[in-house]
Amino acid sequence: MQKAINLGLAAAIVLLGAGLAVSLATRPEPGLSSTEVERLIAEALPAQAPANTDGAADIDTAALGPIIEDYLMANPRLLERMSVALETEMRAEESERARIALDAMHDDIYNDPANIVLGNPEGDVTLVEMFDYNCGYCRQVVADVMSLVEEDPNLRVILKEFPILSQGSVDAARVGVLVNDADVDYQAFHTALYSSRGAVDGESALSAAEQLGLSRVSLQLDMNTQEVSDALQRTYSIAQALGITGTPTFIIGDEVIPGAVPKEQLVQRIENMRACGATTCSDVAQEG
Repeated sequence: MQKAINLGLAAAIVLLGAGLAVSLATRPEPGLSSTEVERLIAEALPAQAPANTDGAADIDTAALGPIIEDYLMANPRLLERMSVALETEMRAEESERARIALDAMHDDIYNDPANIVLGNPEGDVTLVEMFDYNCGYCRQVVADVMSLVEEDPNLRVILKEFPILSQGSVDAARVGVLVNDADVDYQAFHTALYSSRGAVDGESALSAAEQLGLSRVSLQLDMNTQEVSDALQRTYSIAQALGITGTPTFIIGDEVIPGAVPKEQLVQRIENMRACGATTCSDVAQEG
């Protein structure tokens, strides 16, 4: 019983002193063993605690606050260590939630008939990018993504239209869905829009598609069909399930990666997927 009370006080130290909702007793951070926790508690509590009739220690709640404050003032590094531990734990929890969501959405992500597939359709590693034609950060990474396609013969890249920045983005994406269904070079259409000046909209997308030999009139008639709308809605549903709110967002393995990731980081994750089946490999897995 005494040990349970001491562990509860450990949680109180964290809650009151650090403002962190983490229990030292049940989720100790790296570097704080259970022995260290008990030692810290023992140092923070009075040397003698009178016992009541049920064998538990009586706690003077009025004196507890000053005791915690004095101890934390004397050991400020404890708060820093707890903050690091909390951040590490929260990242682990987010990764686990993403892994579960990715498993549930696997077929929607990788086997959607509206997927834009570049590179090797049978590649051993798949990199997914969700993009918006008016996204400046997407424009920054498009050259890197295209170079990965050219440089890695075993890489499959899936592009997903995710227009969220403007109505022009939505209109361009609708044309993009149709271009992907046509027997033309989608990669040329993709790079042309990102090479254009000014905002990308339906008109600029139609012009780029015309350059590939497609009929403007046919595209205009088909771009607002239910089939095209459903294709975009499926991507929105994936984004909602995974908590994706911006572009570009990459998906590889069990990891969702927001933002304009440098090419070398993508390359490393691809290599890790081949080495150990995950975007991050332990030293043991890499040596094996």
